Amino acid sequence: MRPDILNGKKVIDAEAQVLGEVAGIEIDTASWTVTHLCINLSDAAIEALGYKKPFLGKVQIDIPVGIVKAVKDVVTLDKSLAEIKTIVEPHRE
Repeated sequence: MRPDILNGKKVIDAEAQVLGEVAGIEIDTASWTVTHLCINLSDAAIEALGYKKPFLGKVQIDIPVGIVKAVKDVVTLDKSLAEIKTIVEPHRE
């Protein structure tokens, strides 16, 4: 699968709540493996994760690929929103 096919796919957690959309990937150039998916959070997920919604722009987090359960029409994670909150930090640009 080409990485650009992932962009824009909805991301849902283990409890079928929409987390947001894939905005890109992180690659470890030493091993040429994908390490993280970059997710633009939905407004509901921003609130649930306790982040502050910016006036302009989006909140983006990096999800380790180890918690991705499946990729089809949507990207499904094997963790709930509460579990995700403990393992991710907002992406800093």
